[in-house]
Amino acid sequence: MFDNVVRRYNNWVNYRRTVDELSRLSSRELSDLGISRSDIRFVARRTTTQ
Repeated sequence: MFDNVVRRYNNWVNYRRTVDELSRLSSRELSDLGISRSDIRFVARRTTTQ
């Protein structure tokens, strides 16, 4: 049970870090990566669950 809590917390930290880093990019930089600003949360969630 404790391992599950730690894993979920780590996933959340990685998700927040990814959202923060992608949010700092300009629209042009996001476009170069093939990501729109509205896709940031989706991309972050997808990368933390893999």
